[in-house]
Amino acid sequence: MISQPYQLYVERTDHAKNMARYYSMSIDANLFGEPSLTRRWGRIGSKGQTLIHHFEREQDAVCLFLELTRQKRARDYRTRSAITRESGRCAPSTVIELGTIR
Repeated sequence: MISQPYQLYVERTDHAKNMARYYSMSIDANLFGEPSLTRRWGRIGSKGQTLIHHFEREQDAVCLFLELTRQKRARDYRTRSAITRESGRCAPSTVIELGTIR
């Protein structure tokens, strides 16, 4: 049984290099109740690749999760909301259109 949810989705974009990548991870229980770390990565908009690590203890899965998170942050991967704030634009999900109420 997983004690708390662990999920991460980050992106790295560089228009000058035509780079648009994503990386996601989550820790879930497999069919036998053992923790597993699922990693997905690829170009934004594509299916990408998947790798699943199986562990006997949740603590080992969390250690790998945190280490990979540090590596991705060091390589300039950011959450979508952080990317939006840095570019100074509003994300489409936060734009509110005001209309006439009848």
